[in-house]
Amino acid sequence: MMIPTEPIGSIPRPPELVAALAAGDVPRERLERLYEDAVRDTVQRFEATGSPVITDGEQRKYHNFWTYPVHGAANTSPDGFQIPFAAGHTRRMPRLASAPFRYQRYADEFLAMAQRYATVPVKQAVISPSALSLMYPPEGLPGYSRDQFLADLLDEHETEIRRCLERGAYKVQVDFTEGRLAVRLDPSGGLLTSFIDLNNLALGRFSEAERQRIGVHTCPGGDQDSTHSQDVDYADLLPSLFNLKVGNFYVALAGETDPVRVLKIIRQCMLPGQRVFVGVISPIDPVVETPQLVRDRVLQAAEYIPPAQLGTTDDCGFAPFCDDLSTTRDTAFAKIRARVEGTALASAMLEGLS
Repeated sequence: MMIPTEPIGSIPRPPELVAALAAGDVPRERLERLYEDAVRDTVQRFEATGSPVITDGEQRKYHNFWTYPVHGAANTSPDGFQIPFAAGHTRRMPRLASAPFRYQRYADEFLAMAQRYATVPVKQAVISPSALSLMYPPEGLPGYSRDQFLADLLDEHETEIRRCLERGAYKVQVDFTEGRLAVRLDPSGGLLTSFIDLNNLALGRFSEAERQRIGVHTCPGGDQDSTHSQDVDYADLLPSLFNLKVGNFYVALAGETDPVRVLKIIRQCMLPGQRVFVGVISPIDPVVETPQLVRDRVLQAAEYIPPAQLGTTDDCGFAPFCDDLSTTRDTAFAKIRARVEGTALASAMLEGLS
């Protein structure tokens, strides 16, 4: 019995890449070399941890995991939806200023570069339609209805996932960090329900076999060692989350104050055929977990989730926004190694009990 283990996505970028992006006037050829060097180094260091599945560390995602598809679009404005973090800082989305909504790039281009260097399977994270739906201004746009915007958004999202699957992504992970945030913004649950429904419109376009290669990630957000919705009760999110039409769920757990309570909710809500990858590593905690601690977290999870439906992951990416240097690359890879080794220890123990 081997419990599968997968990363979420981002790894802190090398400082020289972060500096070049911040400068903004670096020649394109040099910037491309820095990107490629970062991807090559990330893949090599990822594989050195023993991780059976890797990502490209989101090294080439333009500025962040949230708005990379539309970064640089001429019909956007920087004064969009604002995300407040507990540490006091904020991040902003771009606002769609005019029709039409179109991606500037698809994530399969990031996947392709990682695959050039990887010798193990590579998964690819993509942003959810519900997150990008926040780009549409509340006052609307002349001649471009919200319904038409959503139709275009769903088409673009479907195209991105299909391109990643066709390019051989091991899994395509839909980032849904705004799920828990939606409960904070609208405690009635109406916003969350609309997000779930919108994402299911996209997921419903895929076959059952394809959906077994698609997953959804939820977390309280992570940026500069802070979160945007850690205090939102998982009980208000998880029952709706497991209605999403995917085969895999990546649920942040290591940072929770009462993981047993969350595991009990997961047990009540999860459905047959769904695999739940529980977070056993906290990326915003500077202390590197030991394999023994990870082992114990996996064994605890196995008391509530059938091992055949259990997996492990990190709570979140280590640097979802490219300028976040609060965690070093060395720390990120040390934590990943602990997850891999600790999951193997727990697997061996569960095998012995079966």
